[in-house]
Amino acid sequence: MESLGVQTVAIVGAGPRGTSVVERLLARRAQSEGGELHIHLIDPFAPGAGHVWRTEQSRLYLMNTQSFFPTLIPDQGVDAAPVAGCTFNQWRAVQLDTPWSGLSEGDRQELEGLAENNFPSRAIYGRYLSWCFEQLRNNLPAGVTLVNHVTEAKRVVRDRTQGGFDVVLLDGGTLRADQVVLALGHVESKLSPAQRGLRDDARQHGLTYLPPAVPNDVDWDQLPAGETVLVRGMGLNFFDVLGQLTEGRGGRFEDTGRPPGESLRYVESGREPVIVGASRRGTPYRAKAELTAYYPQSITLRFLGEDAVAAIRAMGATAGFDHDIWPLLHRDTIWAYYTTLARTSPELVTPELLPELDAMLHTGLDGGSPAWEQELAELLGRHVRHGHVLDLPGLARPLAGQKASDAGLADRGGLPSAGRHFATHEQLDAAVLEYLVADAAGSALGEDDPVKMAIGALNAGRAIVKSLVADRGITQASWLGELRGWFEGFVEGLASGPPAIRVEQLAALVRAGVVHFTGPDPVFRVQHGVFTASSPWVADIPWEARHLIEALAPSNNAQNSTSPLLQNLLADGIVRPRMMMASDGGPVVTSGLDVTAPPYRPVDGVGVPVEGLYVLGLQLSSTQWGTAIAAEASAKYRSGYRTVLDADAIAAAILD
Repeated sequence: MESLGVQTVAIVGAGPRGTSVVERLLARRAQSEGGELHIHLIDPFAPGAGHVWRTEQSRLYLMNTQSFFPTLIPDQGVDAAPVAGCTFNQWRAVQLDTPWSGLSEGDRQELEGLAENNFPSRAIYGRYLSWCFEQLRNNLPAGVTLVNHVTEAKRVVRDRTQGGFDVVLLDGGTLRADQVVLALGHVESKLSPAQRGLRDDARQHGLTYLPPAVPNDVDWDQLPAGETVLVRGMGLNFFDVLGQLTEGRGGRFEDTGRPPGESLRYVESGREPVIVGASRRGTPYRAKAELTAYYPQSITLRFLGEDAVAAIRAMGATAGFDHDIWPLLHRDTIWAYYTTLARTSPELVTPELLPELDAMLHTGLDGGSPAWEQELAELLGRHVRHGHVLDLPGLARPLAGQKASDAGLADRGGLPSAGRHFATHEQLDAAVLEYLVADAAGSALGEDDPVKMAIGALNAGRAIVKSLVADRGITQASWLGELRGWFEGFVEGLASGPPAIRVEQLAALVRAGVVHFTGPDPVFRVQHGVFTASSPWVADIPWEARHLIEALAPSNNAQNSTSPLLQNLLADGIVRPRMMMASDGGPVVTSGLDVTAPPYRPVDGVGVPVEGLYVLGLQLSSTQWGTAIAAEASAKYRSGYRTVLDADAIAAAILD
């Protein structure tokens, strides 16, 4: 299809991933000679910010990383220098002296109080992304055009005679393109059978059921003041819900001058509902430690470093997570905890602890046998004061009643056999409040909190594992049954939590009686015309409500997507979901698309890579682990700028 030196590229999705491909195309095109290059961006939302980072959304929606973290413009890992732009933190600093004309008054006010260690609003990050797009559009190399189409793509059709593709748009138009990039980001998804059951029952009884959604897409005003609202899920979206139903309705937090965990008092507006949170753990995600870097500067991975992963790959074998990876990361986590404990509270350990522990951790690296675990427990029993031994599964399930040292680490963060029971909702609320206060206090200590440093080691190890997964260095059975089976949920609840201020605010809301909890392993039903929520660990009567919120993002599952484009791509056989083999030999249909090695070309229905078609972002969830997080500025680990490398590889393939 390409002729006379003219090349046309269509990028479906103009959010950060699609804009990153534009940036890499321009950077590479600026360093080479070529004919005309026409780039078409297709997205109903504004380019740069896209859907999730819309600039008009509430400033109560915070990013989950600090100002120093995110970037659209690469600062390492690529050969072609950017034609324009900078990292978010650099942009933030520049705006204080020479504000961009595109800033709103709200943007200016936020930027005046935003430090590099603060958590920006999603709206201000969206403004940065919009600025980046404008800089790129204003610095197009000669011979390059960039056209933005404010619509959706509903079908991509291969032209088998001339090559290339026809991109059919929802507004009725069709674009001809030599290459197409699918950078779709978050798309709507079908509900699970259980969710559909609750939705249908809600319709029958006139109840309010809010399914998983991007929080800014929800009309929160439909939830009446004073009525009970059940919220299922206490991850990051839970805190978005809280913000809209409290501060978003005129409530405010006042400084009490008391220690962390008790530092805020909530003053009600009278427009709040009664909020009841529920999750499998029974508690929210743990708060992030207050740090000056994304990974603790006092923590070094001694066992699961980039060199260890390189050694595994050099053997030409794929790893098993439980056998090859977790024993290394477990040791790094243990070492981070006890070195911090010995440094900050030497009275809690003996002088012999660290030398003996160091020797112990360097033995038994073949998988962490039960005998090794027992020997470790005995060593810690001799040298660590009772009550201060690291309890990893207990961190993930703080309301469980049995210690990990008794239950064994093989529980992998699951609920121990003996749970902690509560006679009343008031007892449960008091226990969760105690947990929140302790968690906030630990976050305030930063690098001086042993628990937060153990979690910091887990987070750093997760970055290493991401690279291993992306390099196809882990077996399919291990991916399904181990990494995704237990570790993902375990580490998410510990290391992917909200800013510490959100846990401080939640504690204040509990003290004010605005927020209550259901208990671990909640059960939701529709009974006698209302939603009910109960926990097997709480003896009190179930909570009842006419309103239920699923505090979750839409599931990232290509096959279950309601996106017309993805549905048509699957139906036309241009893409297919990736199949993996479980440990029992059975095939499992996974969430992401089947793709080649980078640059990621989808594999069609008969198993042939589709030349000229590329995939970037969330639909790579079966090839990469953790596809949603932004590129990291000054990234310490390769996985921090993996999305930039992926965009660069796609740009190189397109321009080759």
